[in-house]
Amino acid sequence: MKTLTAVSVVSSARLAAAVMGLAGLAAGMLYAFGGALFDTLVTLGWVASAESGSLSTPGLGWGTVLAFGALVGMPLIFAAAGLVAGTVGAILYNVVARRVGGIVLHFD
Repeated sequence: MKTLTAVSVVSSARLAAAVMGLAGLAAGMLYAFGGALFDTLVTLGWVASAESGSLSTPGLGWGTVLAFGALVGMPLIFAAAGLVAGTVGAILYNVVARRVGGIVLHFD
């Protein structure tokens, strides 16, 4: 039986940023796919676009830019949030583990 009394802040932050970056990539892909699907439906005329006026083009608008921008933006935002959460979580764990004891791990 071993007790985990401290966690490396840098490795915890790095791992959380990587995991959240991958989650952001998955979310960005879903968002981009949904935007592309909606733009295709608008282009085919199956769905009416919310944009009105003579300058709007069917299926190509700011929604398209935002949908594909999500492929880059969401992983970056998620990774930054994971970095902060991993850092704060590791620091809090280290402070609390010193006072009340760490997690007990069993190895076979």
